[in-house]
Amino acid sequence: MTAAEEDESVTSVGETVGLPLDAENVRHPAGAFLQRLLRSRSGRFGLFLVLVLVMLSLFAPLVAPFSPLEMNRGDEFEPPSARYIFGTDQFGRDIFSRVLYGGRISLLVGYGSIGVAALIGVGSGLLAGYLLGLVDTAIMRLWDVLLAFPNIFLGIAVVAVLGPGQFVSALAIAIMNMPHFSRIARAAVIAEKQKEYVEAARALGASDRRIVIKSILPNTIPPLLAQIATAIPRAILLEASLSFLGLGTQPPRPSWGNMLEDSREFLWRAPWYGFFPGLALFLLVLGLIFLANAIRDLLDPTRQNIE
Repeated sequence: MTAAEEDESVTSVGETVGLPLDAENVRHPAGAFLQRLLRSRSGRFGLFLVLVLVMLSLFAPLVAPFSPLEMNRGDEFEPPSARYIFGTDQFGRDIFSRVLYGGRISLLVGYGSIGVAALIGVGSGLLAGYLLGLVDTAIMRLWDVLLAFPNIFLGIAVVAVLGPGQFVSALAIAIMNMPHFSRIARAAVIAEKQKEYVEAARALGASDRRIVIKSILPNTIPPLLAQIATAIPRAILLEASLSFLGLGTQPPRPSWGNMLEDSREFLWRAPWYGFFPGLALFLLVLGLIFLANAIRDLLDPTRQNIE
């Protein structure tokens, strides 16, 4: 059977059992999902907060009035003013500019680490769930070992071996999240592989790779999207925690975590120093949590009370 005949055969199977195996059977699913998301008040609120902070961080070179590393002698610990919107730190650096650039690191590490975790975790979960047997046992026992350690201790262990830095902290966060994606993908594959459309595709001669990628994977996306939505705010908090402990982004490069750590000595003298990076971290995580809850509700067929 040629590749073209295989495509035609598997597509006809999807039409026979009434499953949308091809994109042609679904009209603009992303647009429909976005419309449903915007009808949710929590979704709108979360999306607004996230978009505002993401745009400010992405366009930090255009928005920030100063370089995040620029020291202004004589302007140490200036309170918030027209010149320094968020005040300055002990070196006279503009806190507003540092918060904007720090947001870029938090977003890069948060989204990048979850992207890597999803790629490797989902791939291993698909492999384990489809093949089962010895492969499944080996993969799942590896993830069980990682799950035995608390996240922060696992992150500290990875950084201790590889050295501190934002890319190492991103790798540590990715390793922490891989087992969760793998388990979700494995469970979804085991549930889907026994269904009639998979058996029909196999009977028509579809390869295992095509069955997994074209038939099973699309039907595992909803729980994986929900996991991604809930994992990103946790990843950003973990990055801030590692930076706060001096294991993530290293000074003088700004991140919200190391700014909070630096501000501890000056809480009474310059309370604005730690307040504004803490507020930015709070708003971003809050927006992501609202957005994650809205996405979870949309993808959960048992919850239909979205406003």
